[in-house]
Amino acid sequence: MNDSLNELRALAAHAQNRRTETGIPRVAMVQGAIPEHHLAAVYDPMINLILQGNKSMTVGGQTLHYNPATYFVMSVDLPAAGVVRPAVSGEPYLAVSLTLDARILADLLSDLPDSASRGDRDAGFSVAAMTPELLDAWVRLLRLMKRPDDIPALAPAYEREILYRVLQGPLGWMLRDIATPDTTLARVNRAIQRLRRDYARPLRMEALAEEAAMSLSAFHRHFKAVTNLSPLQYQKQLRLLQARTLLVAAGYGVTRAAHEVGYQSPTQFSREYARAFGRPPSRDAARIVAGLRG
Repeated sequence: MNDSLNELRALAAHAQNRRTETGIPRVAMVQGAIPEHHLAAVYDPMINLILQGNKSMTVGGQTLHYNPATYFVMSVDLPAAGVVRPAVSGEPYLAVSLTLDARILADLLSDLPDSASRGDRDAGFSVAAMTPELLDAWVRLLRLMKRPDDIPALAPAYEREILYRVLQGPLGWMLRDIATPDTTLARVNRAIQRLRRDYARPLRMEALAEEAAMSLSAFHRHFKAVTNLSPLQYQKQLRLLQARTLLVAAGYGVTRAAHEVGYQSPTQFSREYARAFGRPPSRDAARIVAGLRG
């Protein structure tokens, strides 16, 4: 697999220290020291492949570590905090990702035989060992950056191959479940989408459970299993991450940002913000803005 990894590193060598588009739909890359506030975010469903260095991803207190020997799958939108590190030999962190599209997955699944039972698993994120077949599929996809005229015709086939290889592996059940409407994962995802739309509104657990077509107790149990967060914790992280964006990118004051994301009390907002990010809102925003200017 070393030859494939080396080719992927060469293909992605011009990535920047922020999301860098490749010209291939849903495929992006990143390289180097990524600002901390970019790594604390709501991550879209994706397959993430590390080419150099390593990354830690923390969701609701659970931390997963992965490197070029593994790949990471996140099947639902999750607020998470990442930490990236260069390779031991000094080369910068380098990674590529494929954002998941449930419609493409559903179309692919319609062409495949039903899989065996996956057992009693609900988690929406995990890490698995890389395989030569999956790595080769990534090489074919990223080679298209050198032949952009081929992207419309060939990228869909190579994307399907990557998805197929993941479907064959130990995390394949995640992709199947998110694209199958009646699974627990898909039903929890419907509630997650409601939370993302209405994060600033008061949380009505009964409405979320109804969205997921579950009893209240079952919804709470399955939501925690999928996201490693309670619905209230999930909403709180959405609010705080959005408030951070408003403070930094839009120049909002603390009180205005607090009210914008649904807090009635700026004091409670400041307390929870400091607990989440390690500094009070105004100091944290000032630090980030100073770093961006530097």
